[in-house]
Amino acid sequence: MKEIMTIALPKGKLLPRSLELLQGFGVPCADVARESRRLTFDFPAQRTRLIICRPTDIPTYVEYGAADAGFVGKDTIVEQNRDVAELLDLKFGACRFMVAVPEESAPPRRADGTYDLKGFNRMRVATKFPRVARLFFNEQGMQVTTIKLHGNIELAPKVGLAEMIVDIVSSGATLRENKLVEIAPIFEATTRLIANRVTYRMRFDDIRRLTDSLREQVNGEKVG
Repeated sequence: MKEIMTIALPKGKLLPRSLELLQGFGVPCADVARESRRLTFDFPAQRTRLIICRPTDIPTYVEYGAADAGFVGKDTIVEQNRDVAELLDLKFGACRFMVAVPEESAPPRRADGTYDLKGFNRMRVATKFPRVARLFFNEQGMQVTTIKLHGNIELAPKVGLAEMIVDIVSSGATLRENKLVEIAPIFEATTRLIANRVTYRMRFDDIRRLTDSLREQVNGEKVG
């Protein structure tokens, strides 16, 4: 008998689009979002189980094999650096990482519109994403002290905890409200399909079938 494939999906704003894509894959999961307290959903006819997780937990479930595959933001993949296979950009849930400083601390713009970051070498950066921050500043040849916070990152420069922040932004409204200005983009993050590395090898056909279906929906590329 064919094994059940377990797919981890993120709670919150990424869930509706995730379910749409799985509907396109043939899993009749339209009502899952309405079951706010249930965490597992079984679809025996499709040999599929869905588990609903906190987005930051999904790479852990996938790495350790509790889920065969999962939908998760690129921001979480980079920050956690879990041993999973990243298979496909699902192209939704877009946001961007950036460096921001208080308006009065922003360096002058160069002729090309970018900012020179070197004046912030050896300073402190507050962030929920210390690994992302370290990787970025290392690429710039800069040494910084990262301070991990779990919320209200914009407060850190106001009270002297840090000179900079690294955070995810969508519209930038929160930065403007707190008189912060973006001085460097880091990268854009979208939702990705990931898989357990052992599952990817042992059940390659099943994972490929899922990947091909999602790719066709996302990119309009007919596979096969």
